[in-house]
Amino acid sequence: MSDMTLLRIGILAAGLVLLAAIFYFGRPKKPSQGRRLEREPAPAPTSRIEPGPGAGEDAEDPGDYSGEAVSQPELVLPGGVASDSDLGKRPSQDFDKIVSLYVAARAGQTLRGEDIVVAAEKTGLVLGHMNVFHRLVENHPERGPVFSMANIMQPGSFDMTTIRELETPAIAFFLTLPAPVSALDAWEMLLPNVNRMAELLNGVVLDDSRNALGRQRIQHLREELRAYDRQHEAPPLTKTPKW
Repeated sequence: MSDMTLLRIGILAAGLVLLAAIFYFGRPKKPSQGRRLEREPAPAPTSRIEPGPGAGEDAEDPGDYSGEAVSQPELVLPGGVASDSDLGKRPSQDFDKIVSLYVAARAGQTLRGEDIVVAAEKTGLVLGHMNVFHRLVENHPERGPVFSMANIMQPGSFDMTTIRELETPAIAFFLTLPAPVSALDAWEMLLPNVNRMAELLNGVVLDDSRNALGRQRIQHLREELRAYDRQHEAPPLTKTPKW
């Protein structure tokens, strides 16, 4: 069985875990019995986002790979956020659409945990609720995540105590709608971030069908999200008739 087939099977299985995690978002976690953990308040996330490559560029062939991921001498948590905080928690569990993308390792390689964390910091993601990474609205983290990033390997989270030992075939980005910004604006934040992560990790971008993300699929998703925004616009106020 080829590496790409194994990767697709792994991503398909992880999709079920990912959906379960999304449904779990917003539910308060029961405190551990026997002791109380003190958490420091999470600082506001950095607003500096590195620019990604052109959104219209075709994805590379997933079977093509070159070189190994460069290890980092130090591991710095994005924004100094405590893991499994409420940062990035959805205000409501109600959503009616999910858009997902993947950054997958090239054939014969894996994505290393410490490289993922460093790349997440460079692209403005913060570690928070459910021990996954989130892209937040600048100056308004309380509105919840624009999109989130999880590991495709069970349980989907990033344990900072063992992050140096983590290796995974892919990471998943998921946008749940409604989001704290319009669907199209959320997509225009998601795509450059995913492309930049792929560049930093020497990976490839896959769509929700585990195929290389190309121009046609990007355009189709944009049209879907434009239609979503039109359908969810507030109806115009009815004018009071003049008698």
